[in-house]
Amino acid sequence: MRKRNPLVLVNPPFSQVDETRLAELRAVAPLAEIRSFTSEEEMEPFVADADVIAGRLSEPLFQRASSLKWLHSWLAGPDHQLFPTLVDSDVLFTCSKGNGAIPLAEHAMMLMLLLNRDAMKWFDSQRARKWERRTHSELCGKTVGILGTGHSGQDLAIKAKAFHMRVLGVSRSGRALQNFDQVFPISDLHLFLQECDVLVNAAPLTPETRGMLGEAEFRRMKRTAHYICFSRGGIADDDALLRALNEGWIAGAGLDAHTEEPLPPGSPFWTAPNTIVTPHNGATTWETYERSFTIFRDNLARFSQGLPLSNVVDKRAGY
Repeated sequence: MRKRNPLVLVNPPFSQVDETRLAELRAVAPLAEIRSFTSEEEMEPFVADADVIAGRLSEPLFQRASSLKWLHSWLAGPDHQLFPTLVDSDVLFTCSKGNGAIPLAEHAMMLMLLLNRDAMKWFDSQRARKWERRTHSELCGKTVGILGTGHSGQDLAIKAKAFHMRVLGVSRSGRALQNFDQVFPISDLHLFLQECDVLVNAAPLTPETRGMLGEAEFRRMKRTAHYICFSRGGIADDDALLRALNEGWIAGAGLDAHTEEPLPPGSPFWTAPNTIVTPHNGATTWETYERSFTIFRDNLARFSQGLPLSNVVDKRAGY
């Protein structure tokens, strides 16, 4: 019996893969049958025979994918897709790590500038048509602490250095990195926190990082410090963060990632003091989508040649 060609199903988070992109995929995997879909429902009849799927896949549908060898996530942080049957399976799981590093770092710099200059007061004055000048601070000379020194953390370090900031980091190893003045091991988290004028959460959400920023951690920070989160909610304990904002343990926050998304209308974070809320939108750029496609295309070329894939997720570690 002749072996069939590999079946590759592509279901991107952006508009349907056009003919130009399909041609790119077919060029790197000429023996594969490649089909593009706009929804999981549209893809469903073909899942059982698929060798490769690029896109979000529910657990019930995954259980029907009996031929699946490789599942690719368009997300940089694929923790939401790590359901038990995937973790326990032999299916190779890759992600689009690095696709949004540049816009996330840009988003963090924007939030830093807005909070540092208390820019919301200018917006209020503009709406009221009031010419209200005041003295404000600078980022120059301030210390930014980056929790998580992956792609987005490293890009943020470059940008912060351009603003003449002191840059600290925290990682599991504490290994020295370019553009960081110092990198602390996770065991020295409290020493790191007390140095920060701005704490930026760029860490992945894993069993080890969930809830790692609680009351003790926020109380370690300067009362003048700001907290920014663009990676995942849930790393900071919501109750502790709200108390920190409401009781003045820290000066404010810029929150793009939230424990519950969409953030409910009744959430107290909407009205927390000196807090800027954005709808997990920091990396939602056209360039992010282009980088996501390039990551998958290059991995498909490796897969078709029997080479090791990049961005392989440690399914048990969560990243």
